Amino acid sequence: MTESATPVSRTVTCNDIMLYLCDAVSSVLTRATGHHVQHTPMIQKIHETSLRPDIGTFVLFTGSFSGMVVINFPREAAMEIYRSYMTQMMIPEEEITSNYASDEVAGTLGELMNQILGDFTRGMSQTLHSRIQQSQPKMLSLPHEVRISISMTLDRPQVSRVTFITEENNVFYVEFAMDDTTFTVMEDGEKPEELSPDDILESIMRSN
Repeated sequence: MTESATPVSRTVTCNDIMLYLCDAVSSVLTRATGHHVQHTPMIQKIHETSLRPDIGTFVLFTGSFSGMVVINFPREAAMEIYRSYMTQMMIPEEEITSNYASDEVAGTLGELMNQILGDFTRGMSQTLHSRIQQSQPKMLSLPHEVRISISMTLDRPQVSRVTFITEENNVFYVEFAMDDTTFTVMEDGEKPEELSPDDILESIMRSN
């Protein structure tokens, strides 16, 4: 008689989810620009999220938990990421703007933010076996003297910030607010075999 595998549980905390987000930011920006982007190994607890100069972008998400992601780009980091991305896309030099406040820079960073949140929400949905939806990214070019606090209704919000460093040693900041919650993921000791679409089609053909 074979004993059934003992279920294994693991806990996913707010800090774990923040690290998932940081990995998505590093992965997407490194892949999109061809330049290495990394985050520091420190999560800083803060009181509230805010949009800061020179370019601020934010996205709301809802589902199994609610939250908000804010990325603040000083102009040097924004332009490095923008230029590297455009060069990677084989855009001619004369078509690349040098004005950090242009719609083209904001649009590029907004598209990258979309890709980051897409990776993040897909990963979270798979890890937590749930569904998470995101809003469209909002972008603002901000003068030095402006700081805009933004908030949403959360259950005992947990707010944190992580610093990122680009290949040219420019920095930008990711802020993350979410419900204060913990997930306990129950996993069987033996996972079922995953079938590819080709495997499924072959199985159907054999049964007919």
